[in-house]
Amino acid sequence: METRLSKRLATVADYVPQGARLADVGSDHAYLPLFLVEQDRIEFAVAGEVVQGPYQSALQNVEQAGQSDKISVRLANGLAAVEQVDRISTVTIAGMGGRLIADILEAGKDKLVSVERLILQPNNREDDVRRWLVAHDFQIIAEEILEENDKIYEILVAEKGKSDLTADQLRFGPCLLIDQSATFQKKWLKELDKLAYALEQVPLERQSDRSAISQKIQQIQEVLHVSK
Repeated sequence: METRLSKRLATVADYVPQGARLADVGSDHAYLPLFLVEQDRIEFAVAGEVVQGPYQSALQNVEQAGQSDKISVRLANGLAAVEQVDRISTVTIAGMGGRLIADILEAGKDKLVSVERLILQPNNREDDVRRWLVAHDFQIIAEEILEENDKIYEILVAEKGKSDLTADQLRFGPCLLIDQSATFQKKWLKELDKLAYALEQVPLERQSDRSAISQKIQQIQEVLHVSK
């Protein structure tokens, strides 16, 4: 039976290079590695999972698909699932908070020495991920923003290389900032409404809090060329 992916995971899959040796961290049901193996896109995959339930589910799915020789399912925290003999060239981490993704990369950075590409899909705090990438000599080469089931997701693709990002590029994404797609506009107009509401709730005497929110509002307004 062919594995079907959500729009979000299908977009992540699009950025996995042909013939890659993949580590999918937080692989859940191993859908992504299964799909890529079925499409003959990857040579080998490690499906890492830290939670017992999803680990068992991934194990079962891989066995049922008869792909145990191509996909190794491992119960481990983050990049601890990866061993040197795996010769991993691409890492995917999708569906987690940005802070957690940055922490996973930091904790496992010794495993990234020979990795050529990172494909990351944070559910929030994308700026934390971008900041980590810049600090560890990974350059963002592509970004995608998409909407699925009323949620907006960003996908960051990075390869080895030095780069420097401005405050706007860290927050909004260097590639997304240039494109400013309809989904990008929708995300940040929504954020603008949330911040405007938050500002109304902050008492006038709490000036520093008000100022911090006002700065965020101003930054979005300048990027979107809107006034409120």
